[in-house]
Amino acid sequence: MIRVFGHYISRIFIGLGAVEFVVLWLSLLAGYYIRIEARLEGLVVPFPTVTSLALGYAAITVLAMIAVGLYQRGLPWGAGFVLRILMAFALSFTATVLLFYAVPNVTLGRGVVGLTLLFSLVGVLSVRSLFLRFAGSDVFHHRVLVLGVGRHAAAIRDLEGTDQLFRVVGFVNLGEPEEAIPPNRQVRLDGTLVELMVARDADELVVAVDDRRKRLPVDDILDCKMSGMQVMDLVSFFEKEASLVNLDVLQPSWMIFSPGFQRRPLVDLAKRTLDVVGATVMLLGGLPVMAAVALGILIESRGRGPILFHQTRVGLNGQPFKLYKFRSMRADAEADGVARWATVGDPRVTRFGRFIRKTRLDEMPQLMNVLRGEMSLVGPRPERPEFVADLASRLRYYQERHRVKPGLTGWAQLNYQYGSSIDDAKKKLEYDLYYVKNASLFLDLVILLETVEIVLWGKGAR
Repeated sequence: MIRVFGHYISRIFIGLGAVEFVVLWLSLLAGYYIRIEARLEGLVVPFPTVTSLALGYAAITVLAMIAVGLYQRGLPWGAGFVLRILMAFALSFTATVLLFYAVPNVTLGRGVVGLTLLFSLVGVLSVRSLFLRFAGSDVFHHRVLVLGVGRHAAAIRDLEGTDQLFRVVGFVNLGEPEEAIPPNRQVRLDGTLVELMVARDADELVVAVDDRRKRLPVDDILDCKMSGMQVMDLVSFFEKEASLVNLDVLQPSWMIFSPGFQRRPLVDLAKRTLDVVGATVMLLGGLPVMAAVALGILIESRGRGPILFHQTRVGLNGQPFKLYKFRSMRADAEADGVARWATVGDPRVTRFGRFIRKTRLDEMPQLMNVLRGEMSLVGPRPERPEFVADLASRLRYYQERHRVKPGLTGWAQLNYQYGSSIDDAKKKLEYDLYYVKNASLFLDLVILLETVEIVLWGKGAR
């Protein structure tokens, strides 16, 4: 893993993206020079210009592939994968055409574009075929030795089987009273930890004993650290491998002493600038869509009931604000005054409302909340005061998610389904705390880019 502005990114996917970038760059160059050599295109574009256009095309296409989820862990080969590839190239082709029009006196020709798309598709599919063939091998996984065999160690064992990029080479039994790891995966510490790490060819040592005050070989752990081996505590390991803050093992000391949870004025200014510019562009560009949604609500309700729906939500530092959405439920959805989470197939949702919820069009009026400074484009989703009071009483650290502005989209929305229970809220809080800890303009841009997939595939909507 590589940490970029606090956010962990897999070296494997960085390498895959770099290889595909080169393939895409060469595809445009090859398409252009094959046509020129065959004398089928009349205009010769200078080499530096073609190279620059090829770099722009490669960058746009890689970004489009990120946007449709082609750099996710565990993405299987099949119809869904091919559909994502085609969607990525459709987005890339549209953006590239606009790029070419922005460069004066440059005409590549339809033949060049056709060959470029053909070479790109064949090249990317070939690279992906090789990648998926070897992705499951140990070459792409780092090897982890876990110190402990109790319930904390079992949490790593459970994580291991969920498309992760690590392999546990053994769980060291230190004589803990509770053993949650089967005997065939346990190893005894007969020598030193350094010797065991070398014998198991381990890259990383994770301290995951249930009670760190007892039976912890501090000198051995220090020896591993001073020998240049990577040593991690359990919470940091989950942050790195699962991009969340595990509430089951989280202690206040980790939040106090670990890096992150910082607010910098320059970063805040950059984030606010992104919010204002992004919300303004989306509002202006989305006016026809918003008008069509408003008309659809009017037609379905036959002019009865409001078009916009507003509700009190909890924002930055626990301050309430009025959030706006297009109405997607019946006007009497909460006539009894009781706050309820939306559920699967919620009967309160209208037919047209189900469509705008699935496509996230109902969220568009919240761009006004962004412009007013009550929300950000990216952040934890704002909840109702009734839910916040209940969840804060049942979940530790729930109020910490209000340390940043709520957002239209967020890290939890990308990584977890719609929440409608206390367990869902807990899981989403783990992702929200990861965002609060590692918030940066870079992570915001990553989330905005990956949100395209959520909108296109309607993930998590109810």
